[in-house]
Amino acid sequence: MTDQVKHHDFVEVDYTGRLADGTVFDTTIEDVAKMNNFFSEKQKFGPIIICVGEQQILPGLDTSLIGKEIGTEFTITLTPEHAFGRRDIKNLKIVPMSTFKQHKMEPYPGLQIDVDGQMGTVMRISGGRVTVNFNHPLAGKEVVYEVKVHRKLTDTTEQIIAFLNTSLKVPADKISVELKEESANVTMPLNFPEQLNEMIGKKLAELTGLKEIKIGKKEDKAVKKE
Repeated sequence: MTDQVKHHDFVEVDYTGRLADGTVFDTTIEDVAKMNNFFSEKQKFGPIIICVGEQQILPGLDTSLIGKEIGTEFTITLTPEHAFGRRDIKNLKIVPMSTFKQHKMEPYPGLQIDVDGQMGTVMRISGGRVTVNFNHPLAGKEVVYEVKVHRKLTDTTEQIIAFLNTSLKVPADKISVELKEESANVTMPLNFPEQLNEMIGKKLAELTGLKEIKIGKKEDKAVKKE
């Protein structure tokens, strides 16, 4: 019987996202990036590991993996609702020119800015007002993804490292996992708040089937699976 992807499986995948006209806007494959003038030395290419159902990739892409056979390749078209969302007029906002001057910025159409952690693009400038579009650049667009499912991860240590690497962007080689019977002690170079460590510990216990996960310093309180 073939091995199929199930909810909460950890799987390694490659993918390439294209617009309706074939333009590549996202890929994990270096050669594809180079062929489509998408390559950047600052970007890391290679297969990614996700936990299916944990929304670590686009909703429609995440759902599409369930039931697929390991080793299979497939293509899926995602509607805006299952990709980057529909364009919402509420996300078009007016920012006073004075705000830009305070930050010593000269706005122009196409400029990308960060306002309180939200990315936006300057659309037009009229007098002392600047219209900024906070919709995702691909909002309202139908996209096509080509996906290959390489393998399923069953090793608990690999699962824990992959989840922290994908969700928190912690470098995999900086994560240490010590397994002992049905518990694990995880240490990372970043010192997250205790509440966050507890939340992550509970989630990892749920996903890996361990009874106890401890994250952070050795004196941190253990987090037990309920």
